[in-house]
Amino acid sequence: MTLNADKLAWGSEEPAPRHIAIIMDGNGRWAAERGLPRTEGHRQGVESVRRTVRAAIDLGITHLTLFSFSSENWTRPPQEIHYLFGLLRRFVRRDLADLHKNGVKINIIGAREGLDKDMLKLIDDAVELTKDNTALELTIAFNYGARDEIARAARRIAEDVAAGKIEAEEISAESFAAYLDTAGTPDPDLLIRTSGELRLSNFLLWQLAYSEFVFVDTYWPDFSKETLEAAIAEYQRRSRRFGGLAARSTA
Repeated sequence: MTLNADKLAWGSEEPAPRHIAIIMDGNGRWAAERGLPRTEGHRQGVESVRRTVRAAIDLGITHLTLFSFSSENWTRPPQEIHYLFGLLRRFVRRDLADLHKNGVKINIIGAREGLDKDMLKLIDDAVELTKDNTALELTIAFNYGARDEIARAARRIAEDVAAGKIEAEEISAESFAAYLDTAGTPDPDLLIRTSGELRLSNFLLWQLAYSEFVFVDTYWPDFSKETLEAAIAEYQRRSRRFGGLAARSTA
């Protein structure tokens, strides 16, 4: 069931999620309903990213992960892909100083293959500049697919076993997670997907094993602090058991 944000109120004393992951969906449909090109939907989507980062800081969220560009998005028209890459470049160049000033640590997860040297340098410079910040860890999943991430992790483990760095018997769920792109970051407590779609679309399949899911009908360009607060309020009403019988807090 999807969530109607207008019917929910913020203010519960239950623990808030530390880590929120968002599948930012609906840019194209937002634009189509207004007779605008898809690129305008993506441009407005970047404004929603800015609002959401500010809201996360205001609400005391410590980790925010955004699904920006999937490995499957390469099948889109070349001009749209070019525009999306340009948006990321402009976002980093325009917002990096403010993000750094506000204590935001930037992570980029996903495959590096297919990205040009200019893009990789921009990513690496942003990560390096903000690596010691602690107000909010902002992870952007770019050129990312969860199955690809898991396959790359398995390949690195196999290489380490072959090199004698670890024994096959030592591989566990915990040690495997250390080979994922998100190593060192806590798993999301809450996943939000916008636009009313009810699927994960190959996003953080390992990390979302015990996350709470909230699906909102709002298109991403219309996502607001109030929508975020409503999703958190829904999360706070739930009892997280992690496979056990008693509720367990992660706060």
